[in-house]
Amino acid sequence: MVKFFVLPIVTDDLESLLNFVSINFFYGWKFKKNRCWSCKSLDVISWGKQNGKRRFKCKNCGIYFTSENKSISLKNKEIWFKKWIVGKQTYEQISVESGYSVSTLQRYFNVMLSKAPKLSYSQNKEVYLLIDGTYFSNEICLVVYRDSVFKQTQLYRITDGEHYEELKEDLENILNLGIKIGGITCDGDKSLLKAIRKVCPKVPVQRCLVHIQRMCKIWLSAYPKSAAGFELREIVCKIHFIDNEVKKQYWIKEFLDWSEKHHEFLNEKSYSQETRRYNRLIIKRLILAI
Repeated sequence: MVKFFVLPIVTDDLESLLNFVSINFFYGWKFKKNRCWSCKSLDVISWGKQNGKRRFKCKNCGIYFTSENKSISLKNKEIWFKKWIVGKQTYEQISVESGYSVSTLQRYFNVMLSKAPKLSYSQNKEVYLLIDGTYFSNEICLVVYRDSVFKQTQLYRITDGEHYEELKEDLENILNLGIKIGGITCDGDKSLLKAIRKVCPKVPVQRCLVHIQRMCKIWLSAYPKSAAGFELREIVCKIHFIDNEVKKQYWIKEFLDWSEKHHEFLNEKSYSQETRRYNRLIIKRLILAI
C-alpha cells in the first residue's frame, strides 16, 4: 500500500492544493513502482519492455524485473551464479539478497554447472590474446586465452597453477586450430613467457599495464617515506590511463622529468641487513617492469 505525505493545508489557493497533491502522488508512485523487490533499493532505472510490461533494472544488485512479475529470470540466475562462482559470495549471502532458499539456489546453479560454455574461436583471423590465470579458494586455477578485439574466449584450462608444459600445449593447440596470433598481453609470468618464446617467438608480447601498476605499488608501499617515492607513486597511479600513443609519450616525459629531478637521490645506495650488501633503490626494478 502506498503511503502519502500528510501535512496540514492552511490555504484556500486551488493551485497550491493541486501542487501538493501532485508532489505526494509522484513520491508515492516512485516508492511503489521503482523499488527493487530483491534488495529494496530505490536506485532503479527503466529497461524497456518484456511481454508488453514495463521492465526495470536495479543498479544496486543488478537484477531485472517487471512491476507485476517478480519471478526469477534467466538473467537474474546468471547474475547470482556469477556472484557465487567469481564474486565468492556464499549461498547464504545470495539467499538473503535474492529471497530464495539455499536449496533453490543450489538447484539453479547445478543446472548451470552441468552445461559447459560453448567457445567460438576466430579461425584464420589474426587475434590479440589476453592471457591470464584466476585462482580460486579451492586451489583451482582458471587460465583463459581471450581475444581482446573480438571479445571471444579462444581457449581455457582448469588446472592447479600456471605451468610451463600446460601453457606450451595450450598455445600449440591454438595455432593448430588455424588461429593466427598477432600479439599477446599477459602478466609477465615466467612460465608463460618461456612457453611463448618456445611456441611463437616472433609474436610481440606486452605486459599488462594493470599488473605493472600493481607490482609498482607493492614495491613503493602504500605510504612512501621519501618525497621522491611519494611523487613516483602518483605517477605510477596514472599508468592504467595510457590507452594511446600520445598518453604514453606524456607519461614517459613525466617519468623522465621525475628521474632528472631526483637524480642524486636515485644514485644513493642502501645497505640491506638481510643480504649484507649494498642495493640500488627500487627504481631499477621499476624501470625493468615498465
